[in-house]
Amino acid sequence: MIESSLRSAAIPVTDPEAGLRLTEIFYSLQGEALTSGLPTIFVRLTGCPLRCTYCDTEYAFTGGERQSLDAIIATIKSFPCKRICLTGGEPLAQPNAIELLKRLLSDDYEISLETAGALTVENVPSEVSKVMDLKTPSSGEARKNLWSNLDYLTAHDQIKFVIMNRTDYDWAKDKLFEHQLHNLVGTVWFSPMFNVASDINEDVGSEVPVLARELAEWMLADALPVRFQLQLHKIIWADAKGK
Repeated sequence: MIESSLRSAAIPVTDPEAGLRLTEIFYSLQGEALTSGLPTIFVRLTGCPLRCTYCDTEYAFTGGERQSLDAIIATIKSFPCKRICLTGGEPLAQPNAIELLKRLLSDDYEISLETAGALTVENVPSEVSKVMDLKTPSSGEARKNLWSNLDYLTAHDQIKFVIMNRTDYDWAKDKLFEHQLHNLVGTVWFSPMFNVASDINEDVGSEVPVLARELAEWMLADALPVRFQLQLHKIIWADAKGK
């Protein structure tokens, strides 16, 4: 996959002086990964080159408002928190995201970066915890996984698989052992895809997706060296924007 082919006029690529196109900044609890449950400032950038079947942030594909890095940082500093999650869309679709990360690090922020794994993470500062997806077959975008990104991951980083069915699980398990992902990064996450309103039943409970129990049982049967994850924000707020 040639990375330049993932950039187009529909993706708000900026030059170093043009700031960033921003969908929203909000303060909430982190819903996933190692800082789950902790107060966090979310900076959601606009644009994404992928169209995953399960995407829950389609509103960030287009629109947004271009702001200078100074304006974005000023908004960030208005919140009583030193923990930031840079997300999207796909934040790395805008090259100036790297400059934002560097400036925030210089202000002593603890930062995680949520990235879809289709654009290079080579230039992401090592102090940032990269939370990188590897797209499963049911996402419709597995062909865009940039496997060379594995060369730039360390124990400070995390890998996430979103599982939609048994086929995805078996694929993810194969990739886990093929690339020894559990020895490459600090944590590998297996997360069931679910919509709060539709993926529940009386047998499992009113707030637990059906697939969650199945995935948990598969992981136990195989004794995988990975961590199970439910998206906390979906359980608390469903898919509400700004949460």
